[in-house]
Amino acid sequence: MAVMEDDDRPQKKVAHEIGQDLTLLSVEELGSRIELMRGEIARLEADIAKKHASRSAADQFFKK
Repeated sequence: MAVMEDDDRPQKKVAHEIGQDLTLLSVEELGSRIELMRGEIARLEADIAKKHASRSAADQFFKK
């Protein structure tokens, strides 16, 4: 079985790069990026909450 090299895989298009020059983007493009980032922030916050709950449950289980 042949091993696929990383360079052969299609590259995912980056929707936004932190620190990117924004001068050439339209108001609509900026709005789209804001919504994309808000969605990502919500996803990250949900994962943080899940990890806090998991940690809290573990702390309760192993509490002396």
